[in-house]
This record gives sequence, C-alpha cells and structure tokens, in this order.
Amino acid sequence: MAHLLGAEQIELEFPTKQVFDSVTVGVNEGDRIGIVGRNGDGKSTLLKILSKQLAPDAGRVTWRGSLSVGYLTQVDKIANHLSVGQAVVGEGPEYQWASDPKIRDVLTGLLSDVDWEQQVGSLSGGQRRRVALAALLASDHEVIMLDEPTNHLDVDGVNWLANHLQNRWSKSAGGLLVVTHDRWFLDAVCNLTWEVYGGKIEPFEGGYAAYVQQRAERDRQSQVIEARRQNLLRKELAWLGRGAPARTAKPKFRIDAALNLIANEPPPRDTLELTKLATTRLGKDVVDIEDVSYATPDGNKILSNITWRLGPGDRVGIVGANGAGKTTLLGLLTGRLQPTQGRIKVGKTVKFATLSQDIRELDEFADERIFSMIKREKTSFTVGKKEIGTGQLVEQLGFDSPQLQTPIGELSGGQRRRFQLLRLLFTEPNVLILDEPTNDLDTDMLTAMEDLLDTWPGTLIVVSHDRYLLERVTDQQYALLGDGKLRHLTRGVDQYIELRKAQTREPEISKPAVQTSSISGAERRNLEKESGRLERAIAKGTSELTQLNEAIATADQADYQLLGELALRQQQLTQQIAEFETQWLETLEKLQS
Repeated sequence: MAHLLGAEQIELEFPTKQVFDSVTVGVNEGDRIGIVGRNGDGKSTLLKILSKQLAPDAGRVTWRGSLSVGYLTQVDKIANHLSVGQAVVGEGPEYQWASDPKIRDVLTGLLSDVDWEQQVGSLSGGQRRRVALAALLASDHEVIMLDEPTNHLDVDGVNWLANHLQNRWSKSAGGLLVVTHDRWFLDAVCNLTWEVYGGKIEPFEGGYAAYVQQRAERDRQSQVIEARRQNLLRKELAWLGRGAPARTAKPKFRIDAALNLIANEPPPRDTLELTKLATTRLGKDVVDIEDVSYATPDGNKILSNITWRLGPGDRVGIVGANGAGKTTLLGLLTGRLQPTQGRIKVGKTVKFATLSQDIRELDEFADERIFSMIKREKTSFTVGKKEIGTGQLVEQLGFDSPQLQTPIGELSGGQRRRFQLLRLLFTEPNVLILDEPTNDLDTDMLTAMEDLLDTWPGTLIVVSHDRYLLERVTDQQYALLGDGKLRHLTRGVDQYIELRKAQTREPEISKPAVQTSSISGAERRNLEKESGRLERAIAKGTSELTQLNEAIATADQADYQLLGELALRQQQLTQQIAEFETQWLETLEKLQS
C-alpha cells in the first residue's frame, strides 16, 4: 500500500502538559483509522498536526506529492452570509454538481430537511454542523480527517455516514482518520485504531471491539510482567534493607541495580471508578401513560394516542429523528409538560433525575468550585451499606485533588457532564433519565458510565443516537418515527433503521408492477446452500478462535515458542473468518438481487 502522509518523531508541549513525546505514525492507502483516548490526551491536537494546521515543537509531518486533505474540525468555520448551496457546492452551475452521484448522495443523506437557499447564519448548531460535513464530503479528497463527525447526527445520520465512508473509496484507496466517541461507528468504519495516551500513540488492528480485546490482552500481559517485577523489587528492597553496615560491603552494581528498579516504578494508569450509590426505594408503580397526545400551542401534533407503561427496574432506550418528539416525551414523563389529552400516572415513590443535553443547570454555579459545591449540597454518601466522605467519592469519579478546586465555569464539556451526573446520583433518584449522555465523553468515561448503569437498581430511560450505548445498557428499545406513534423495537436499533428506510421510500412507490428476481431457481438454491455453508464455517471458526484466546490466556508466558505458534494461528484464523464473512455478505447480496 502506498504511503499518503506521516509524522516523524513529533514532539509537542503545552505549558502544563507534554502532549506528544517522539511520536512516529503513518497513514497508507486503504487505512481507516479510529483515534481513541481520554479527553485532553491530544486526539484533536494530533489531527491538527497531521493536517498541518498546527506545527509541532520538534519532528516533521510529510505528505505525498500534491495530496488533497479534507479536515472537519469541531468548530465550524462557514461564513454566515453564504447560502446552504453556496457553502456546499460553491458557485458552480447546477448541472455540474447535480450530475455527480456522490454529491447527490451527500445531499440526500445530510441535508434533505434543510432549505437550499437558507443563509448559514440562520441555521441551528446541528444544521450548521451537517452543512460543514456535507461541504467536506462533496469535495474530492484523498485523505479525510473527521473530528467528532457524529455530533448532532441522529441514528439515521450516523448509519448513512458509516455507509458513505465504507463505499467512498475502494478498499485499497483513500485514507480516513476519525476522532469519535461513537463505538458502533468505529466498528462499522475503521480497520485500525490508534490509542492516544501519555504522550504516545499505540496502534491496534481492527475497529473498537478488536481494540478493546487487544488492549485487555496487553493489560493482562503487563500485569504478569509487573507481578514478576514486583517480586524482584521486593527481593532487592529486602537486600537493601539489611542494614547500612552490611550494604557497604556489597558490590556497587547490585546497589545501583536495586535503586534503578525502585526509580523505574511506572506511574499507575488513571482509572475511573463509578461507585454504586444508594437509591430511594421504588414501589410497584412507576409511570403509566394512557392514550396521551400532545400538540404545541400552534396546533402541531407531536404525539398521538400513546399508551406506555414503565415498571420498576425497566431499562428502556428511545431512538428517533431530530424533531420526532423524544424531548417532548421526556417532558411529559417528568411533568414538565402536560398532555393535550390522555392521562399520566406517576407512582408515589418515584424520584426523577434527568441529565439534560446541554447541562444548563451548572451555568448559575460558574464561579463556584467543585469541592465546595458538593460539600455544600451533601457531606457524606451511602455506598452499599457504608458511608464515605465527599472528597473520597468525587476523586473516585475521575476528579483528582487539583481539579477539585477548579471553578465550574472552567470545566470542559466532558468534565461538566461527568460532574452533573455525579450530582444527580447524590440525590438518590430511582428513575434516571439520560438525554444524549454520550456528548463530550471519551470512550474510557463511557465505559465507566456503562459499568455504573449495569448496577443501577432503579428504572433507566436513555435517549441517544449512540447504538453501542443503547444496546449495551438497555433491555428494550422504542422508536419515535415522526408520525406521533411510539413503536416497540423487538429487534432493536436495526429494526428502527429498516423502518426509517421504508418510511423514506414510501412516497416513491407508485408503480404496481411486480418485480421479479434476476436469478433462476437453480441459482437461488445453490446460493442458499453456499450461504448455509459459510454460516457454518463462520460459527466453527469463531468457536475455535474463542478456544484459542483461552489457550493464549492460560499458556505459560515464558514459553515463547508456544505463544508464537498460538499467536500465528490466531492471526490466520481471524483473517479466515473475515474472508468467510465477506463471501457470505456477497452471497446475500446476490440472493436479494
């Protein structure tokens, strides 16, 4: 694969932090790279350096020839006076861009609900974001860099973007670098993952799921190595501790080796521990919605004759397009809005807590510091059956001692969201509502939040476009499709995508002609047999891979020959399964033609 761009021995230091220390990376044709890491570790800074918008303190960035690079930043820089059309396709005649199938796909996927002649300055933040993304994707670039592209996109938009990027280039052409917290998107699009941590960049093969698996194995091996080092460390410390007179007679190289061992103690990796807090007891009745409708004062009907029952311990995810009524439904649940007709019954013991999208609740406390605010509101907390102090718990949730004195107004978006979630849990609610909780959070914090929600004993309602989060923490999913109805998704988010596609196709269905298959009966039977064979091969290979992973985990780490053989077989088997999956998908496409 041909080289596209790279960075060699780059270093960058901010006044309070070493961002990169002698980092070397490269992007080749066909690379689809997802960049992950904690907030503040340098993911966006890396894109700025690779796109040559920020010069490193040392090292160099090289591009191949006249490489064309497109870069979507988190802050959109489109002139307010431009129309949507001018921002996306410029001043060229309509026949030029209208005849380009790629541009038509971009416009349909991102801007179908936006007025082509509307000025950019009058758009909402989400619409501006989509216009900026559409302008980038409508252009021809060999390398595309995207910084949080899924922000302000609903489930449909994220699904469309993943499909577009999968089909934009051939498998051996183009390059993509993407920073996002959307783990489903990372798995759908990326074949490589870069983890930015501690001034370094560590590469992993595959998308997010493969990255998590490899990182777990790396951490396990590190623990084995660290355990051996600690054993040696204890021996050396015992040797040094036999008394000063005895040490003077020891060889100097032994003393130096022991001191080096102590000095090389690696710093512990930061971890987030979200502890299970007490909740108010929840009775048998939570919320009953009976034949509820809601219309705005101008007569716009948003919800129509909805009946829904929420019970104790229910874990529910809600998906829907922007404007379909998700926020309205939450307002009705909590009593912030009153239905136009119908009845809502809330249990007597219900205690709501809502994490809103923009966390406006913290604005009035901008000058107050984290520690003083928490201590003023609550001095101790019940965790399980124990009471612990304020400082201890706040530090467990990812705020170290210096950060406790930070004014609320100076917190980053991710820190504000984490802090507000912490405050909500302190109130001991038994019905927790999360409205787009993944905004501004990195993947490590999302994992920690999911661990918390796994043990959440109350009723949980999650509104999110993050498919990974919904499928991870909720047991049932419901959809609002913009027709006022609430639908139960028995097959999860995939069913929602199918419903939305059918919904957009409905106006085009006008011909009653019966469509016939383009393959014969004999060909169909052969394809069905091949599909079954491939499914069995995939299942067999997956089972063998699971056994192989267990063998690697239990193998003697000192037997390098055995470990090498197992690792080689693991790589071969993974590649074989991927080939079977590709053949199976191609067979399905032929069956559906």
